[in-house]
Amino acid sequence: MGIRSGIIDYSRGNDLTFFFCLYRKQQKSRGMVRDILTFFMSRSAHRHGGYIGPDAVIRGKPSLPHGLHGVFISRYAQVGVNCRIYQNVTIGEVDRKAPVIGDDCLIGAGAVILGGIQIGNHVKIGAGAVVCKDVPDGCTVVSQEPRIINGCEIKMGERE
Repeated sequence: MGIRSGIIDYSRGNDLTFFFCLYRKQQKSRGMVRDILTFFMSRSAHRHGGYIGPDAVIRGKPSLPHGLHGVFISRYAQVGVNCRIYQNVTIGEVDRKAPVIGDDCLIGAGAVILGGIQIGNHVKIGAGAVVCKDVPDGCTVVSQEPRIINGCEIKMGERE
């Protein structure tokens, strides 16, 4: 990669080399040094438009094709090796429990993964999917579960 393309990638927020360098150093350090590195890591993530919790466990370097734009990873989450995470993905916590994501997973744009669930290895989660149940190895998850809300007084699409 040339200097020009490196500068362009960095200015767009696509080059996360510095961010993951800070992340690895922050994970290994303790005390005041960890707090300072956490501050710089959080500022860098904010600059890129995302958030990765300081205690999140990310094995390897995930593939983020669109940079960290809109990606939220809870501080309790664990992400496996060789995961590909697209933009606006939320890996969130419920009652201090966050997902454990296996190796070689693909998480589509806008997907939401919540709670203390297990996502197996080689799982594909489609764009916009909402996942709050365990997913076994090698599966594909699309869409979210529909829910029916009873007691609505206003029904969309009906005229008086």
